[in-house]
Amino acid sequence: MLCSVGAAFPVHATGMTAPWNRNRYRLPYPPFFGEDTFLNRSDVELIRIISLPFEENTYIARIEGRNDCLVIDPGLEPDKVIEKLQSLGLTPAAILNTHGHSDHIAGNAALKHLWPECRLVIGIGDAPKLTDPAQNLSAAFGLALRSPPADVTVSGGDTYEAAGFTIEVLDVPGHTVGHVVYLWRAHQPFIALVGDVIFAGSIGRTDFPDGDFEQLISGIRGKLFTLPDDTLLLSGHGPSTTVGQEKRDNPFVGGNS
Repeated sequence: MLCSVGAAFPVHATGMTAPWNRNRYRLPYPPFFGEDTFLNRSDVELIRIISLPFEENTYIARIEGRNDCLVIDPGLEPDKVIEKLQSLGLTPAAILNTHGHSDHIAGNAALKHLWPECRLVIGIGDAPKLTDPAQNLSAAFGLALRSPPADVTVSGGDTYEAAGFTIEVLDVPGHTVGHVVYLWRAHQPFIALVGDVIFAGSIGRTDFPDGDFEQLISGIRGKLFTLPDDTLLLSGHGPSTTVGQEKRDNPFVGGNS
């Protein structure tokens, strides 16, 4: 299935040619339109909900026994997220945006409308994208999408606590200037919500105005590949993967790159 030119589609090794078009390839996974619970332990539950048209992954994370949760990157179909939250009796304590592209922030307003006390968190460098349709790339699609402004801005080295989670923030720019990764070290293996930094067999696009290919590669190798090999990488598109898998096999940043 060929992807259209969207805000954050992953790249894939197939057809890799010149640097100027290295970020426009087939999606590296079969289409899946729905939701799944891909980690359900006695202590934590993680749910993935996929939003069209960009097949963007929204995640809900909750600690067992609590009725509050985190929502990460609510996409263009917020009703799916709201329905799941309500069916489980969950109240979002915080929305964590990995970056400010429209397919990752489109659901912010709907969730904030229903749960106004929910804190909206984003990397400081991408905070302006929330309210600027040109910067969040929605203007190019005729949507003029605007999110509420951030309640909290974070930078690398910060920690953020909500819903029983203590989240470490890593700065990994390159897909966008202010892209952050949210890392939870309390779980074994560690869990990293990586947005559009890295995918299973792929990396994020860097052909946007504030993209930087070399910066992205450096961040992946210096910030993510220093984590334990079994660290779970939850990407903004496509299936989950691990640090070890991508170190071995990713054609852009792995052992053969």
